[in-house]
Amino acid sequence: MARKYSKAASKKVEKVMRERKEGTLKSGSGKKVKSRKQAIAIGLSEARKEGKKVPRKAKKATKKKAKRKS
Repeated sequence: MARKYSKAASKKVEKVMRERKEGTLKSGSGKKVKSRKQAIAIGLSEARKEGKKVPRKAKKATKKKAKRKS
């Protein structure tokens, strides 16, 4: 079975997680990142920008409002 993420992408996430632990990782707005999930998202995003093998983001499901007939 093919790998979902490349080793280079894993290394990128590992590096970002280390930065988060040290307290030097910052988000786009400049605030410190404390959340583990946010750190992983940043790592994957950076890996994606560098052209590493990372699956694209899943599209958000949109709710369709049912039109009420009266």
